[in-house]
Amino acid sequence: MIKVYFLSLLLVAHHGSSEPQKRMFPSDFLFGAATAAYQIEGAWNEDGKGENIWDHMVHTNPSVIPDKSNGDIAADSYHNYKRDVEMMRELGLNAYRFSLSWARVLPTGITNQVNPAGINFYNNYINEMLKYNITPIVTLYHWDLPQKLQELGGFVNPLITQWFEDYARVVFENFGDRVKKFMTFNEPREICYEGYGSTTKAPMANSTAMGTYKCAKNLVVAHAKAFHLYDKEFRPTQKGECGITISVNWMGPASDSPENETAAEIARQGEWGLYAHPIFSSEGGFPKELAQKIAEKSAQQGYRQSRLPEFTEEEKDFVRGASDFFGVNHYTAFLMTPMKYKGIFPVPSILDDMNVMWNWPAEWSQSASFWLKMAPNSLYNALTHLKAKYNNPVFYITENGWSTTPDSGLVDDARVTYYRAALENVLDLLEAGVNLKGYMAWSLMDNFEWMRGYTERFGLYEVDFSDPARTRTPKKSAFVYKHIIKNRYVDYKYEPESLTMTIDEGH
Repeated sequence: MIKVYFLSLLLVAHHGSSEPQKRMFPSDFLFGAATAAYQIEGAWNEDGKGENIWDHMVHTNPSVIPDKSNGDIAADSYHNYKRDVEMMRELGLNAYRFSLSWARVLPTGITNQVNPAGINFYNNYINEMLKYNITPIVTLYHWDLPQKLQELGGFVNPLITQWFEDYARVVFENFGDRVKKFMTFNEPREICYEGYGSTTKAPMANSTAMGTYKCAKNLVVAHAKAFHLYDKEFRPTQKGECGITISVNWMGPASDSPENETAAEIARQGEWGLYAHPIFSSEGGFPKELAQKIAEKSAQQGYRQSRLPEFTEEEKDFVRGASDFFGVNHYTAFLMTPMKYKGIFPVPSILDDMNVMWNWPAEWSQSASFWLKMAPNSLYNALTHLKAKYNNPVFYITENGWSTTPDSGLVDDARVTYYRAALENVLDLLEAGVNLKGYMAWSLMDNFEWMRGYTERFGLYEVDFSDPARTRTPKKSAFVYKHIIKNRYVDYKYEPESLTMTIDEGH
């Protein structure tokens, strides 16, 4: 159960009355879907694209993926982007969140070589969306660092802040005339803890003592550099926004005892506070309670200074407030208690520093992913907490979804149940005054699910990975989501008459 903690995704059930009421979404609320470049694009070495850390890992160590698969072709969106946009039109989306492949734009990671074919691909993708009034929301980095930069240390090298700012400049220069919503990083925790502090994501650095923490500071500063670059040099003419997306699964106490309350707070600080607090809190810097625990553990372990680096006052000022919005990826919840056993976690590590346990009630429904259960009101709990803690910034739910097995078919009733519950929570949040502007379903289509390969599926559309054409077929959840978007409320009585999708007039 311990490993559950660090995989980032979760959910909700309707907060309040057991009798659903017809509550309407605002007319300007953004409804979209989300994907990531490595998970859908394929064309891993075509048209000048450079190698990234996922390409490198799956080719040199394929056994780390259960089905020994990879993203070499994936859903082949590189050659099927017009079909992707057609799916967005079928659903009636007014927004689409996708990421750019850093190595497709800059094959070596730095700006001495800009790849024209990569720029052309993303221009075509963006223009195809805009043709049909679909708002492109661009994530600059969704886990696929150019391998050449990883060979120089990647996110534990402080130079990453300059490399990322330079990459961001190329992105803003080439796409900012049409893209008005940028996100710098997707899920810093998964980048830093899973990639550098353990082995559950590429590059599998497993630097448990300091990898997570060095990455965390460098990433937050890199984000702030990209934000200030946009704010000073591009916003005046492009008139857009720049934010960050952080995975925020709800970490609640298993009971109202002081010990469990403390365990939940430390878990929240370690899970997402390391990345959110420097940007969104009024005091800046890393969360104080967690920082104190790390400093105490570091001293006990013989370190002359804390394994968690500090921000200077100048750095705090530079990072604080450096975001136009808070993107939230949310999937589930955990109930927290203090750790009751010894010898479970690596020493030293962030897990040992926090020293808490992640628990689930038996009655929470299980998805195809071991870490993802249907947790009542988790979305509501997470965002109302963030609202209170960080003075109600602008929020977007940038991922939210449910996994099924490859053989589960097109009638995905569990996903329908999940989405309806989540969207009821969205309505609850709007009623509670949370400054929430949009919702992106994860994911538009089945794709390469990172370390799980193709053994788990999150798509609204099924992708036939045995077909060279990578045929996409809508699932029942696609029809239900389309109905919600079109009618602006959650209709529990709606059942699609058939699973044949068409484009409504106006889309």
